[in-house]
Amino acid sequence: MRLHNTFSQYGSVAKGFHWATVLLIFATFPIGYFANGLAEQIQAPEFTGDAGLITRAAFLFSLHKTLGIAALGTAALRVLWTVTQTKPGLLHPDNAPEAMAAETVHWLLYGLMLMVPLTGWMHHAASTGFAPIWWPFGQGLPFVPQTETVAGFFGVLHWLMVWSLFATVGLHIAGALKHHIIDRDSTLRRMLPFGGPTPTPPEQTHSKAPMLIAGLAALSVLAGAQALGVFADGHTHHHADGHSHAPPVSAPIAKTTDAPDKQGWTVQSGTLEIEVTQLGGLVRGQFENWSADIDFNEPSGPGAAGAVDVVIDITSLTLGSVTSQALGSDYFDSATYPTARFTADLEKTDQGYHAIGTLTIRDQTHPLTLPFTLEIDGDTAKMQGAATVQRLDFNIGQSQPTDGTLGFDVGINATLTATRAH
Repeated sequence: MRLHNTFSQYGSVAKGFHWATVLLIFATFPIGYFANGLAEQIQAPEFTGDAGLITRAAFLFSLHKTLGIAALGTAALRVLWTVTQTKPGLLHPDNAPEAMAAETVHWLLYGLMLMVPLTGWMHHAASTGFAPIWWPFGQGLPFVPQTETVAGFFGVLHWLMVWSLFATVGLHIAGALKHHIIDRDSTLRRMLPFGGPTPTPPEQTHSKAPMLIAGLAALSVLAGAQALGVFADGHTHHHADGHSHAPPVSAPIAKTTDAPDKQGWTVQSGTLEIEVTQLGGLVRGQFENWSADIDFNEPSGPGAAGAVDVVIDITSLTLGSVTSQALGSDYFDSATYPTARFTADLEKTDQGYHAIGTLTIRDQTHPLTLPFTLEIDGDTAKMQGAATVQRLDFNIGQSQPTDGTLGFDVGINATLTATRAH
C-alpha cells in the first residue's frame, strides 16, 4: 500500500488520518453530550451535592477535552499532509454541481475539524472550570483572558461549530453513500483501508471557488446566529466542559453602598472575592453586592483603631460554572440564608493592621482575623486584606466531607477605597 497519494488513490497516511479523525469525532461528541446531562443535574437548584455525580461529570468532561486536543492535533497534521500531497481527482468532474458541492464540503470539513476543538480549547482556557485537560502543558492559552464574557463567547462559538460540523459530516456521508449505492463507483472504496485498485479519474482542474463558498457558508452561520441573538440573548447553551453560559455574560463588578459610615467614611469602590479548589483546579468568584460600615481612627501607635461591620448579599455571588451549585442548599443555601456578616474590631500592630471579629455564614458564627494593609493619603484610604476559612466550619458542602473533590480552604480577598466625609 502506498504511503503517498496519487491522482487516482489516497495513500495509507491520508487514510489513517481520515479514519482517526472519524473515530475521534464520534467518540468526543457523545462523551460531551452525556457529561452535559450530568452538568445539568449538578447545576439544578435541587442538586444535593452528590460527590460521585460531580466526579463522574468531571471525568467525562476531562476525557472529552483531552480527546478534543487529540482531534485538533490530528486535524492539523491531516491538513498539513493534505497540502503536501497530490489531490486525487474526482471520478465525475463533468457533473459540475456535484463536483462543486463535494469540494465545498471538503473545505468545510477541514476548517471545522480545526475550529471545533480550537474554540472548545479557548472556551476551556477562558473558564474557571473544574475539569482539566489530561496533559502536562497547562490549561490556559496565550492571549485568552480568563473571564466569563470571553468564556461565554467561545462557548457559544464552539456550540455553533460542533453542530455545523455534524451537518457537514452528514452531507459528506450522504455523498459517499450516493456514490457507493446509486452511482456504484469507487469514490468510497478508495478511502477504505483495503479498497483495492480504483480507476484513473478524468483530467481536471480545481478552482478556488469551493474554498470561497465554504468560507461564505461559515460566515453565514455566524451572521445568522448573530441575527437570531444567539450571542446576545438569554438562551443558555451547555457545552462539553462543565459550564453553562448565557452568551455573552458581562463580568460582574463588585459594588458597595454609597451611604456614609457612622464616623465619616464612605466606601467608594471595592471587591470581595473568594477562591476554592475543586478537583485540583482553582475557581474564583466574587460577591457583587455588599456594604461596609467603618469606624476608623488612626492611632499614634499600636492599639485600637475602630470597628467594621460588613453585610454580604450571598445571592449576588458569581463563581464561574458552579454558581448555581454554590448557592444551593448544601452550600451557601442562599434561599434560607441570603446574607452573611463580618463584624470586627480594628487594631494596629507593629506588623500592620488586623480586623479581629466573627464571621457568620448560614447559621454558623466563628472567629475570624483578617490581616490587611492600609494606605491613607489625605482623606482617601485604600485597604487590601486576605484570610482563609474552613468551609465545613460553616456547614458548607457537608456532602463532600473530604477535600478530594472540594477543598476545605476557602480564600477571602477584600479591597476597598474609602473617603473621609467632612
